[in-house]
Amino acid sequence: CHPRPGSIIESARTEYVVPDVFVRRSERGWSVELNAAALPRVRLNDSYAGLITRAAEHAVMRTQLQEARWLLRSLEIRNDTLLRVARCIVQRQAAFLELGDESMQPMVLKDVADEVEMHESTISRVTTGKYMHTPRGVYEFRFFFSSHVGGEDGSEVSSTAIRAKIRKLIASEEAASPLSDSRIAELLSQDGVQVARRTVAKYREAIGIAPSSERRRHTSRRGPGAI
Repeated sequence: CHPRPGSIIESARTEYVVPDVFVRRSERGWSVELNAAALPRVRLNDSYAGLITRAAEHAVMRTQLQEARWLLRSLEIRNDTLLRVARCIVQRQAAFLELGDESMQPMVLKDVADEVEMHESTISRVTTGKYMHTPRGVYEFRFFFSSHVGGEDGSEVSSTAIRAKIRKLIASEEAASPLSDSRIAELLSQDGVQVARRTVAKYREAIGIAPSSERRRHTSRRGPGAI
């Protein structure tokens, strides 16, 4: 008898997400700080550095010392950039942190790049594989980016917010009469969000919800008196 039979099938170790920054609510608003445990622990030994003189035999060591100082400076710049980008994201998505998915604001890489005055490719590298610990959970930086959808009054709505609205509408629909994609598009239009039926269908499929015909069949099978 094997005490852990599952390990025979899958032996991979569980990998846990370590957040790069912490986001906390304070009296003055949202605060963002780096996770010290996730930062590389590299430092220069000043005692050894002080022993290196201008003598010719120390030329190689002086070069290596300079490279070490450049590495430390690069890490400082990396951490500063990560913190600036995280603060920008939190500032622009404060409504999401307060209220949830339906309040997610449209945002793309260019928006953050323009605000922190960096190239778009730099923002792409910084936000890839980086995680943020918030009161709502741990999210990858990329989660906060979504495409823009035009609103009725000329404003823009995040596609993440639209998916949340679709999920909410379907969750509150009548079991015997589920909402069609066309009807959902009409209800969103009444809420000031102009989206086509096919867009609703695409977002609905993306969040793993079946079409109205299948939802009706599934409901009837599980309903009272079902055989």
